[in-house]
Amino acid sequence: MIDFSLDPDLERLKARTEDFIRDQVIPYEGDPREQAHGPTDELRHELMAKARDAGLLSPHVGTEYGGMGLDKRAMAVVFEAAGYSLLGPQALNCAAPDEGNMHLLEVVGTEAQKDQWLRPLAAGEIRSCFSMTEPEGAGSDPNMLETTARLDGNRWVIDGHKWFITGFDGARLNIVMARTAERIEHGQGATMFLVDNDDPAIERIRVQDTLESSFAGGHCEIRFHDLVVTPDRVLGEIGEGYKYAQVRLGPARLTHCMRWLGAARRAHDIATAYANKRKAFGKPIGEHEGVGFMLADNAMDIYTSRLAIWHTAWLLDAGDEARQESSMSKVICAEAAFRVVDRCLQILGGMGITSDTLVERLWREVRPFRIYDGPSEVHRWVIARRLLSRARKQARPE
Repeated sequence: MIDFSLDPDLERLKARTEDFIRDQVIPYEGDPREQAHGPTDELRHELMAKARDAGLLSPHVGTEYGGMGLDKRAMAVVFEAAGYSLLGPQALNCAAPDEGNMHLLEVVGTEAQKDQWLRPLAAGEIRSCFSMTEPEGAGSDPNMLETTARLDGNRWVIDGHKWFITGFDGARLNIVMARTAERIEHGQGATMFLVDNDDPAIERIRVQDTLESSFAGGHCEIRFHDLVVTPDRVLGEIGEGYKYAQVRLGPARLTHCMRWLGAARRAHDIATAYANKRKAFGKPIGEHEGVGFMLADNAMDIYTSRLAIWHTAWLLDAGDEARQESSMSKVICAEAAFRVVDRCLQILGGMGITSDTLVERLWREVRPFRIYDGPSEVHRWVIARRLLSRARKQARPE
């Protein structure tokens, strides 16, 4: 039986994080340095300095590299608390894509690579991005990867086209996925490279205008033109890029769930307070079943999402890859978070579609989560394939 209770130390850390977000981070909401393509680095550094002083910086990174060294279950508690403000993950230095990239480097990188890249990332001194998605199709179907890396002597030369590269603008490190074989077969043939993002062989084509605006550096379309990479910049083994992608993407899906659960809870709290004071037809609107039932449904969606996150975190802490559970949690939480925020906007009525509260923005921020890190439909397809495969194995005669 899984024990979901929090030990006293984690309870104290939860309370300390919640206090920090309420007292130190939420007052920055609406700062002009929150821009259309994410918060500026000036704002991020200002917030991270406060988190550093509070002992809350980089909760997901090992203590030997400057982080707090939390396990996945403790991260679930802290990340949800951070997500209560859109600026919270930026302040704690646990926002995407840096959080997932730090985890990848910690698991796969050499000690030299960790010293060069992980330590400054954990300290909040630099940002990073992860270049995998391509206009021609590589994304949900990674076998369609067209960016190539060819050997020229003992160096690699990368050519290709990427888009929706989150955090590209202002990032120092770019983790690039490129095909190093003629074709991708059985998950083999792609390799990851650690690239200086200011290399002139990287062309920024455009910053893409998207529905949301909470990711530092926005999302960019880029192109690599004969980008030369030395052998020490290979991350892990040649040809094993997809294996390492799962090291990154599986936990990263879950940490997205943690953060967006905090955002959904923020919207719910705003709507609940409004439903308590706004009156119509002789009583607060929350006492009318049409609104009260929406609040109840919110509470159930939040509860179910938290259970899914904690169960998957428990499996990961126990050493289970939990791939199916990560996929299920991603779909459950992405869809539940949007339902919560959408109901909250409806409860607020006309005010809900204005910027008078944070809910309108949260609606825009949460909606894309059903698409990135694998659309809900792709995760359902993967889950169904596993279920059918398991059923076929069980049906075989002894």
